Amino acid sequence: MIFIAVRFTARPDHADRWLDLVADFTRATRAEPGNLFFDWSRSVDDPNVFVLLEAFVDAAAGAAHVASPHFTAGLEAMAGAIATTPEIINVEVPQQGWGAMAELAPTGGA
Repeated sequence: MIFIAVRFTARPDHADRWLDLVADFTRATRAEPGNLFFDWSRSVDDPNVFVLLEAFVDAAAGAAHVASPHFTAGLEAMAGAIATTPEIINVEVPQQGWGAMAELAPTGGA
């Protein structure tokens, strides 16, 4: 799979609206046949920083995502709301989706 992590720093006046700003982009990407996940998180240290973890079944699915109209629209929407150029990690991983963590499992009752 293609695994991508992107860190976005939003302008302070856009941070509280960030998830609304990217909602259409998120919804459309999650509906792509080659998308495995597309999940946003907000930093606990800096409320202006958001991290996107996304994965696609293969390079072709990743390329289709980048070529999509909603990708272009998403970038246009985010461009006016970011404070800095986003940082990215993009790697190919020899698995499909999340795997179970070997070092930790639930114990005890509810």
